[in-house]
Amino acid sequence: MSDPKKLYIKTYGCQMNVYDSERMAEALGGQGYVETQTPDDADMILLNTCHIREKAAEKVYSELGRFKGLKAAKPDLKIGVAGCVAQAEGQEIMRRQPLVDLVVGPSSYHHLPEMEAKTRKGEKALVTDFPEEDKFAKLKGRPKAARGPTAFLSVQEGCDKFCAFCVVPYTRGAEYSRPVETVLSEARDLVERGVREITLLGQNVNAYHGAGPDGDEWSLARLIWALDDVDGLERIRFTTSHPNDMDDDLIEAHGTCDKLMPYLHLPVQSGSDRILKRMNRSHTAESYLRLIERIREARPDILLSGDFIVGFPEETEEDFQATMDLVAEVNYGYAYSFKYSTRPGTPAAERAQVDEDVKSERLYRLQDLITQQQRAIQDAMVGREVGVLFEKPGRLDGQMAGKSDHLHAVHVRDASLSVGELRRVRITESGTNSLAGELA
Repeated sequence: MSDPKKLYIKTYGCQMNVYDSERMAEALGGQGYVETQTPDDADMILLNTCHIREKAAEKVYSELGRFKGLKAAKPDLKIGVAGCVAQAEGQEIMRRQPLVDLVVGPSSYHHLPEMEAKTRKGEKALVTDFPEEDKFAKLKGRPKAARGPTAFLSVQEGCDKFCAFCVVPYTRGAEYSRPVETVLSEARDLVERGVREITLLGQNVNAYHGAGPDGDEWSLARLIWALDDVDGLERIRFTTSHPNDMDDDLIEAHGTCDKLMPYLHLPVQSGSDRILKRMNRSHTAESYLRLIERIREARPDILLSGDFIVGFPEETEEDFQATMDLVAEVNYGYAYSFKYSTRPGTPAAERAQVDEDVKSERLYRLQDLITQQQRAIQDAMVGREVGVLFEKPGRLDGQMAGKSDHLHAVHVRDASLSVGELRRVRITESGTNSLAGELA
């Protein structure tokens, strides 16, 4: 019996890419591949790329350049580029880096088995179309191997919002929601293999409108309530959301569905109405704040997370101060903030840019405020009792690490604990980026 071929996947970017990498590994598993943690002994290397940040493509080309020696020493090594840079760059990748054997977009990775077979014949393989068929329906069932206690599950892809700074509509295509039954079937399968917490993924996940078994179009809230009935599934999360799609049923679910965790990532990007309009966000700072009020009314203990872009074209100091004011009012438990970077082909790339030094100074001020909020909220957890799903051993002997209901990292020293347990923990200490506790 021949040795299995080895597959090395490097994943960049969002949780959806993490999910996609899992599915790509499973698709190639049918071709005899097993995953390896190093490119050095791989028979195929796949870079699953992200196109959100500045110079994303250049970083991919740089990474590919590092594999020249491997390819020279092992001519049969196959190298592929997948994901959003693959979608955006297409044939250009093969032109600039002839060592690349296949390029596949994020909507087409169900074609990987046939593409891999093509490369074994010495041919190049390129698929970056937006196919009419559903890639999820074309993928084979997931392997029955045991899983860790948490898993991502993509339910929605693409975006129709066309924010002025974003490439997602161009690299992931129009919004598409998976049928309800396929989502529920995959969720049940994950639970059978040990998963206790599922995070539903989408570029705009709360715009989910999948076809239900009753012929109706289901909302995300209705899907969550169906998942609530899955025996063995203990926790449900979802990300990433748009304020305009946070409907009444979803807000109500946060207050009434026990399995839906008290954590919500709801990006706003700016606190300035002028900048929000220039971003094509289709909401105002005031409408966002009133939405937050309604969510907190439904679930008072919810922990909120957000995204912010600093130095968007034409942003003034007054605009930036409006963002600082909004952050101060909301009080975020987590937030992700970035300096604006131009994405070729997007409307904002053609506008007057803010000086880099100004961007950096504003980002420093914003992150300082966010860090203060995060630390204060984390420190306030001391003395409270929370649910913790333990995911892996900690750094110390007898220590287990996991995530709280609010997504805080928590570690407990107790030799009786094992991976996959969901226990009540009394928080005793707040560290820099984690909490310590003892079993309640």
